[in-house]
Amino acid sequence: MFKVTYAVRLSSRNRRNGTNDVARPKTKSDRPRLPLTRQRALTAAVDLADQHGLAAVSMRKLADALGVEAMSLYHHVSDKQQILDGMVEAVFAEIELPPDNLAWKAAMRLRANSVRAALTRHPWAISIMESRRSPGPATLRHHNAVLGCCRNAGFSIAMTAHAFSVIDSYIYGFVLQEVNLPFDSSDSMGDMLDEIMPNLSADDYPHLVELTTQHILQPGYDHAKEFDHGLDLILDGLEAQLEEDARPASPAAARSARHGMQR
Repeated sequence: MFKVTYAVRLSSRNRRNGTNDVARPKTKSDRPRLPLTRQRALTAAVDLADQHGLAAVSMRKLADALGVEAMSLYHHVSDKQQILDGMVEAVFAEIELPPDNLAWKAAMRLRANSVRAALTRHPWAISIMESRRSPGPATLRHHNAVLGCCRNAGFSIAMTAHAFSVIDSYIYGFVLQEVNLPFDSSDSMGDMLDEIMPNLSADDYPHLVELTTQHILQPGYDHAKEFDHGLDLILDGLEAQLEEDARPASPAAARSARHGMQR
């Protein structure tokens, strides 16, 4: 009886005082806020760009996403350019380096597929990956590893530069096209072609109709596989050039080269 009476009195007193003996669940504002760090800011910037594009990344919008005042960001990054530097560094850190224990073509193919995957996850990065004036350690490590793979394979310094350029031009160009295609699966591509085909006359566009009907619309076609075919063509071409450069010059070519040096 005493316990019941005490409980009733306590409940009544709490109501008069505007309190409640039942614990109130914590709200979002009650929870401890994560400390702001440079890494947390850069991670949020990458997420912001992934969701809304590079144009959405500003000091104010980033601060809003983090739930802090914009001035707080300046304790960790000096300006937007430093944010972009860090974002590019984060993407390079995701790319797998060409392994030393693989033959150069296999190593470069692995690395190319890793670059493609990273850029597909972060398409905003295509336009700024090679634009930074303050590259970080992940960026430098990546470039050094690619150059080293080519040099160790026997490429001259000039051919190493050519190889790096043509491979990356292909990867970046393919991903740029791929992420902007008006379809994202075989089914949606079929729907798109259903709309286009009635306007394609075999008399006016014979090669387009041929490609579409005899290749694209065939069972098992996947545009994504075009990447591997194109990459193989490039790697095979570089391999042929490497073998050509390794062949000893013919006597006639050697005499011609000496004659040219003497002139």
